[in-house]
Order: sequence, then C-alpha cells, then structure tokens
Amino acid sequence: QVQLVESGGGLVQPGGSLRLACVASGSIARIYHIHWYRQAPEKERVLVAAISRRGATTFAESVKGRFAISRDDANFTVYLQMNDLKPEDTAVYYCNLGITTLQEPGSTRNYWGQGTRVDVSS
Repeated sequence: QVQLVESGGGLVQPGGSLRLACVASGSIARIYHIHWYRQAPEKERVLVAAISRRGATTFAESVKGRFAISRDDANFTVYLQMNDLKPEDTAVYYCNLGITTLQEPGSTRNYWGQGTRVDVSS
C-alpha cells in the first residue's frame, strides 16, 4: 500500500512564496515520474510541473520562471517551490507519482495525493 501526503498549502499574498511537499510512504521500491497538477475552481485539472527520474524538468508556460520542482528520492519526498505567486495560481495542487512497489517491482502504478489548497489573495 502506498500513500501520498501533501502539505504546504495556505493563504498567501500576491508576490509571496510557498513550498509544497509530497511525501510517499509504504512499500516503495522506486519513484519514476513526478508530476504536480492543479485544479482551479470550476476548471479542469492541469499539469503544472514534472520531473523525470534523471532530473529533467518541464513546466507549464504560466509558471515558468516562478516555480521549481525537485525530488528527494532517499526520503520519497517531492517539492514544488512556488515564487511570485499570482491570484491565478489559486487552486488545489495535487502530486502524482509513478511508483513501483516491493510487491510488484515490474509494474509502475500511478498514485495521487489528496491535494493541498493554495489561495493567493490580498
């Protein structure tokens, strides 16, 4: 059984920063892809940032230059550093990890965090 627990969301003023964390626990053998998505009110969930196992990163155009994604494989933790936040960044943020477990080392499954809410407002 694998669980993802997110933290770090909250209310922040425009121009402020937050760092989201996503900690994976359970019988994890390896983490492959790491994605951060967000879903604004009444909108679809969209990909914000991604990092491969080798550290290659991609970002949505709307967050380039402001967000950074990183991974700490030794502690099964991933981060999303968000700087210069804008009201349009308001959303629930979800981590999405591709994980192989000790029980099924040949199979990579997708896991989702519960979401953490970010509100950017003055």
